[in-house]
Amino acid sequence: MALATADELLAIFMPNVVYWIYSGMYVILESFENYKLHSKKEEEEKNLVSRMTVIKSVLFHQTMMSIFHFLSLKMKGGNDVGVGQPSSSSFIDIVKQLVIAMVVIDTWSYFTHRYSHYNKLLYRYVHSQHHRVVVSYAFAGQYMHPIEGVLESVGGSITLILSGMSPRTSMFFFSFALIKLVDDHCGMMLPGNPFHIFFTNNSAYHDVHHQFYGVKYNFSVYFTIWDRILGTYMPYSLDNKPKGGFQVRQAEEYKDD
Repeated sequence: MALATADELLAIFMPNVVYWIYSGMYVILESFENYKLHSKKEEEEKNLVSRMTVIKSVLFHQTMMSIFHFLSLKMKGGNDVGVGQPSSSSFIDIVKQLVIAMVVIDTWSYFTHRYSHYNKLLYRYVHSQHHRVVVSYAFAGQYMHPIEGVLESVGGSITLILSGMSPRTSMFFFSFALIKLVDDHCGMMLPGNPFHIFFTNNSAYHDVHHQFYGVKYNFSVYFTIWDRILGTYMPYSLDNKPKGGFQVRQAEEYKDD
């Protein structure tokens, strides 16, 4: 008996491959300064960690995530079908699973993320690692402390089990989730970006969170509902810089907070 089916192996490894491919696209596009939220000079002056250190940390995190994902699939039991066999889940069932997955992971991420900021010890010794990247870039989304990596892995496992996704469906969902994560951290506002059309939570929204004035605001991942309900939503304006690029500015009513 195989240790893992083909669908399970794809579910475990494909999201990580997608993460690096999509990140690589943004790294290439970084030369287009007119679409960036911060300059290269700002990155060099403000960030407290090198890109190589971030890459090593992300690879470690993805290894840990892959182990959690494998164990979760084995606990749940795969129910995907092979090529040429009838599908065990209707289109409506899959849509329901994806919606449940988005709600679960959005809720889990909001509350764990928020708590990691409001608990001083947890922020100082764990979550502050992620905020060493003040001027964010695409592949910094998964740069985090191993303890935070465990929390995220647990959230992914809970999402997989509660949604009832098959390995194949989870491959598509977690690939989408990582594309969204990369996009939120890319530090660019590209025209026609579908994430900016369908989500108000985008790279500018998350950039507010990475700045000193917004570090206790804009925690959400997919939707802004939890931020709005619980008072952690910070609106912003996006202005053009005289020499090209964009400037994210906090709303006037928050400037004295």
